[in-house]
Parts: sequence; structure tokens; C-alpha cells
Amino acid sequence: MTKTALVGARIFAGDTWYDEHALVMSDGRIEMLQAADALPHTMPVQTLEGGVLLPGFVDTQVNGGGGVLFNDAPTVDGIISIAKAHRKFGTTAMLPTLISDDLDVIAKAICAVDDAIQAGVPGIVGIHIEGPFLNPRKHGIHDAGKFRSLNADTVVLLSSLKYGRTLVTLAPELAPEGAIAALVKGGVVVAAGHTLASYDDMQRAIGEGLSGVTHLFNAMTQMESRAPGVVGASLDSDLVCGIIADGHHVHPASLRAAYRAKGSEGLMLVTDAMPTVGSDIMHFTVGGTDVTASKGMLRSNDGTLAGSDLDMAQALRNCVQLMRADLGSASHMASTTPAEFIGIGNAYGRIAAGYRADLVHLDDALNIQNVWIAGDIA
Repeated sequence: MTKTALVGARIFAGDTWYDEHALVMSDGRIEMLQAADALPHTMPVQTLEGGVLLPGFVDTQVNGGGGVLFNDAPTVDGIISIAKAHRKFGTTAMLPTLISDDLDVIAKAICAVDDAIQAGVPGIVGIHIEGPFLNPRKHGIHDAGKFRSLNADTVVLLSSLKYGRTLVTLAPELAPEGAIAALVKGGVVVAAGHTLASYDDMQRAIGEGLSGVTHLFNAMTQMESRAPGVVGASLDSDLVCGIIADGHHVHPASLRAAYRAKGSEGLMLVTDAMPTVGSDIMHFTVGGTDVTASKGMLRSNDGTLAGSDLDMAQALRNCVQLMRADLGSASHMASTTPAEFIGIGNAYGRIAAGYRADLVHLDDALNIQNVWIAGDIA
């Protein structure tokens, strides 16, 4: 068993900052934090040149990266390419995300994620199935022609992942009574998204076990004086809300309002990333719809936002700059909250003894310097 100590950076352990401390890791796990000057002289040491050491980022909404869209490549090779593209931006755990598609594609994607986890593909902890159980009037870039209703058979399919965690985004107002409860009973984490749900619809769904909201503010009913909608229900509850902090999907003032209402335990940063992240491509298609990257945005020909060109390192920086969160809170939203939301918070999302050595080292300008997954440089 080889131990290695990381020294020279300020460490955020998920709740507390540590100065002049060393992080000791062995066999892919964090063994301890201790004063740097108390390390045994024989221990191998890697010296980091200042900056901060944070828990690795956990992204629950990754449609693509490295030139690959998960829908077009629901295979182990496709997953490897997407995960590799995001690793250099500090993402050490992720849910490859399938947007609305046919049931056979969903089945293939679930099998591919199972195979990827069994094969030990770094950073893959489950799958996010976003649709096709959505509201056609809030379809966004999704192909509404793929939309369908939940039934007993689709509940079984959505609950069929053998390894890792499954997150499903659906429109609660269209879910038959008991369907959300059945998904939750099957081990699925359920979030509301692409929805025209009312506040009352959301309360019913919460009562069945709905626990999250996908890309808060986008593709959902807004908060009005006498119609709180999905946004109002999100701010008035313990729901964990993903939010796309790219400066395009959500106005900075709305980012700050959500942060004040929910705090770092109720918001999680997501990228909603598309194939452009980690690649040089400027054009791609989603279900036959052409999408172009321009000025940091991805849009179809009719101007519809089509996911994002955002990576988690930039989301963290935007969280500090646009949301005006302190760095510790931003780290919490990028790592701890999403890990706890999908049920892996006992091993991911913090720097603590026994946790995986999934780490990201940033300089003082919050640019990525090093990334580790299970103690290995990624």
C-alpha cells in the first residue's frame, strides 16, 4: 500500500478550510488530513504550487463532450470519450445524460452505463434520463415527436440500471398517479423538468418522492403572484435544483436570488454540456436539428438554446463571479450537493477520511492545474 501526500495548497474539505495541511491518500482513498510539518520524512510528497485543493466536481447533467453526443453514441466507447473530455475541467464523477429518445435507445444507454461502470471507466457513477416523459409545450431542443407517457413497463425500464445511480427528469403534471412513487421505490432519483406543472402538481409529486428540479428557471412554469409554478415550488421546498450558471440560461440576478433562497445545499451546478465541450467543433445535430456554437451559446436555427458549451470549472468561476457565492459554497454546489442528491455522498463530494481521492487543484484564478480520480492523475 503506497501512500502519497499532497502539500502546498489550501484545502477545502467540503465544510472547512485547512491551511498548511497535507492530504494523505492511499489505494484511491483519502486517508487523512494532517499538519504538513507532521508528515513522516519517508512519505512520498507531491508539492502543489499554491492555489486550492477541492473535492472533484460531480456533474449530474452531461449530454456530451469531446465531439460526442450520448444519444448518438450510447456505447462504452461513447461514454469514455465524453468522460475524458470533462475530466480536464475537474469533473471526476458524472451522469451521462440521454435526452428524449426511443425506448430501445434508452435501453441501450442503460446497458452501456452498466458496462462502463463494470469496466471501471473513470468518473461514471450512473445515468441521467432526461425525457421522453416531458411536456410538448416545454420541449426546448428535445424532439417532441419522441415524447410518450409513463406506464408500468417504462417504469421497469427506467429502474433497470444494475450499477450506479439513475436520475430521471419528467413532467410531473403528466405522470400518472403513483408513477413517481414507483420510480422512487425502484431506486430512481426523480426530478421535474420541461414542465408546465402548477404549484399543486409539484406538491403532489413531492408527496410521491420527487426530490429535484432540472435546470431551474429553464423550460418550466415561472413564479407569479398567484401562480407560484415550478420555480415557486422549488424555492419554497427542500428540492435540490440543478442550475446552469453559464450567464446565458439564467440572468445573474436570478442566479443570486436562487442562491439566497436555496443556499449551497439546495442548488447544484450542472453543465447541460453538449459535444462542443472539450472539442473544436462548432456545429452538431440533435435529433436532426442543427445546432451552432457562438459567443459561448449553443442555439438551433430558430434561436432555441440547445444545452450549453459550459464545463464545470467555468461553472465554478461563474458561481463565484455571477452568483457572488464564496468559493467554499461554490465548491459545495459543484461537488457535495450533487453527490448527496444522487445518493453517493458517503464516498464522493468531500475531502474526508475514507472518501474517494477524487480531487481538483486550481490556481488562485480558479484555473485547473491537476485532477485526480481515485488517487490517479487524470
